[in-house]
Amino acid sequence: MSGQGGTFTVKVGHAANDRMCEHFEFLARVSETAAIKLIEELVCDIRSLERTPLRCPMFERAGIKKGKYRFLIAAKRYRVVYQVIGDTVFVDDIQDCRQDADKDKV
Repeated sequence: MSGQGGTFTVKVGHAANDRMCEHFEFLARVSETAAIKLIEELVCDIRSLERTPLRCPMFERAGIKKGKYRFLIAAKRYRVVYQVIGDTVFVDDIQDCRQDADKDKV
């Protein structure tokens, strides 16, 4: 099912998963408790895309096809960049909003 009250399948790409692990490992050096909380919040926010992925705004960047990506702010400071194709949500990147945009994978 898609869009109208249906459920979407969410797939987190390898690069996005690796990026999430990098954020976790970095934070765990300072506070393991905070790192665990971060992962829990990110996973919860990403799972919310199963229900309503089209609620989020479009992700606009030079060099990226307009209308291809959307983004969700997760765990207060992370940008989850994803695209919706049919009834599947593909998470392509997880960006720390405090970092330089040049480091973004998307």
